[in-house]
Amino acid sequence: MAGMCCGVNIGEAETAAPVEPSSKSSRRRRLLDIHQFKFTTTDKAVATPMESGGTRKRQKMEEVVPASSLRDCADGVHSCEVKEIEKRLIDDDVPEEKGPETKSFDLKASTSETQLDVVVPECPKYGMTSVCGRRRDMEDAVAIRPSFSDRSFNLRGGIHLFGVYDGHGCSHVATRCKDRMHEIVRNEIGSGRGASWEQMMSESFSKMDKDVIEWSTASETGDEDPGSVCRCELKTPQTEAVGSTAVVAIVTPDKIIVSNCGDSRAVLCRKGVAIPLSVDHKPDRPDELKRINESGGRVIYWDGARVLGVLAMSRAIGDNYLKPYVISEPEVTVTERTAEDECLILASDGLWDVVSNETACGVALKCLQSCKPRSPPRSPGSDITFTAEGESSDKACSDASILLTKLALARHSADNVSVVVVDLRSGQ
Repeated sequence: MAGMCCGVNIGEAETAAPVEPSSKSSRRRRLLDIHQFKFTTTDKAVATPMESGGTRKRQKMEEVVPASSLRDCADGVHSCEVKEIEKRLIDDDVPEEKGPETKSFDLKASTSETQLDVVVPECPKYGMTSVCGRRRDMEDAVAIRPSFSDRSFNLRGGIHLFGVYDGHGCSHVATRCKDRMHEIVRNEIGSGRGASWEQMMSESFSKMDKDVIEWSTASETGDEDPGSVCRCELKTPQTEAVGSTAVVAIVTPDKIIVSNCGDSRAVLCRKGVAIPLSVDHKPDRPDELKRINESGGRVIYWDGARVLGVLAMSRAIGDNYLKPYVISEPEVTVTERTAEDECLILASDGLWDVVSNETACGVALKCLQSCKPRSPPRSPGSDITFTAEGESSDKACSDASILLTKLALARHSADNVSVVVVDLRSGQ
């Protein structure tokens, strides 16, 4: 019976002699035998691989399947090949007891580790500037602790701490807060008591206050080395008249927790709008004035409102001689992060005394929007001196903090100026 092959008539007496396939063709056919697949378009057209024994010419794949399907199919073939190789390695080559020679075949472990690296976000970009300004002594301290706790609530993201501490009387309480606050907060998070953020931060500030008093006492009696010689230890043996403000921001993948004690401040820039995340603790604030009066203290106006005519803030860490009028209890705010969040600014009152929240946000956003792409950290030889814990991780954030500091000095700020700018934009 006559037949057709490639459009040519073949008689009954004519038979095609078997041809030994070449090695390249043979390998291709074996691969197709292993990976059976088909391509389907929206028109229900189907292209099947050529059977190993047939001689019918294959149609061009571009005529049957669109380019996008070709890409997907190529990925599918690659995936099938990988799975087939993994199966052969596991079934044939891997011995029952794993040894050093089989370490590279632990494919599942390496895959999960790679996925974990992909989903864990890095610390937000930040920049910090801290200058003495027109003051005789530098009493500010800044702490930046990326991924400071290994016991975060969500394994898909770390938690990061940013703190600004504005000392008064001397610098050693602010320095102590910089060195110890993150450790105390980390212990509270890892305590396993399941407390709220408000409770954990309040307890952390209380423990920080006690730690400062005990450390100061031990340093005065010689039981503990203070670590550095500061001005008050050279001139006066008593350090109870020393304290510090504290504004601490903890940034998680979905929240911003701000704890404030004193007149340093945290401001969130969201969609171009300045949102204060803390309220300054001034002695003439109505609720603070009432609390001081009820505890037996007085607010005296001497170059501004002051507790007992001395301290120009109603809450602080340290200042043991002004207790119970001056307390260390922080006010805590918990803010849900959104896709519209742009940056977070933490600063001492050296900035906020002369620069409004709106102006600070406008300056920071201009810097963040004008510096693209992101640049590596500023080199150690730059013209701005950063503290060891607060060096910049991004030029745009660094430029924002520098510009805000220069703006405060240009407006004749008479205090130390410390500024931290954290980039919260998604996709950074």
